[in-house]
Order: sequence, then structure tokens, then C-alpha cells
Amino acid sequence: MTMHIGVRAGVVGAVLVGLVACGGPSAPATPVAPPTEVAAVKTPPPVYPIELACQAVGGTTTLKVVVGTDGKPGQIQVVSGSGNAQLDEQAQKAVEGWQFKAATRAGQAVPTTIQVPVSFNPPQPKPDECFAVEERLRRGG
Repeated sequence: MTMHIGVRAGVVGAVLVGLVACGGPSAPATPVAPPTEVAAVKTPPPVYPIELACQAVGGTTTLKVVVGTDGKPGQIQVVSGSGNAQLDEQAQKAVEGWQFKAATRAGQAVPTTIQVPVSFNPPQPKPDECFAVEERLRRGG
């Protein structure tokens, strides 16, 4: 029994010597950086047209955004609209100016497609400036 263990140890030792002699791994491999996801860095809110806010016109625009390796939004497409073209346009304009930290794979930045909801919630209570807007709308201008 002891002879069997000794043979095994000798075989393992011979294999290790063979690996080193053949240029086998002599230093530990460099670890690969874990992947990271896109992270929002700067996302100022969209312009909410006061006329729409005062009329309680709101909604959520969902956009498909390709975030480039530089963290800037590239292609932006409306996936689902808010029900108001002006709000959808303001959502797109806002996201064009946003800044992200790009996703990475093996330590390298990669372009990534994400979906971004942009919500327009009518203010409650109405801001004082709504009274002037409503008066102007009543007068037709």
C-alpha cells in the first residue's frame, strides 16, 4: 500500500517537472476584470413645458439608448411614447445630453443598449405661474 502512494507521488512530481520544463505556467495568470454595467453619471431632468405641466399633461416616454464606449448616448429611439409628441421630444433632447459610465467587459469599455424611462409628472399643487399661463391661453395666445 505504501508503495502505491509512493508511485503516485512520483508520477505527480514527474508531471510537475515536465510542465515546468516545457514552459508550463510558471507565474499566476493575470486576473480578468469583472464586467461592469452602465452607470448614470449626469442625468439632468428634461424641460417640462409649463403649458403642459399647468394643463396636467404628463406621461412617461421610454427610450432605447445605445451608450457608447465614451459614456455618451448615441442612437436614441422612442420605444413607447408619453401620449404627447412635445414631451417625447423633450425626453429625447434631455437624454442626448446625459452622461454615463460605460459598461465594461474584460476591463474594456463596450457599447451597451439600455431602456430609459423619462417621466413627466404634473406638479401638485399648480405653481403660481400656471395662473398667468392659463390666462394667456384663455386670451388665445
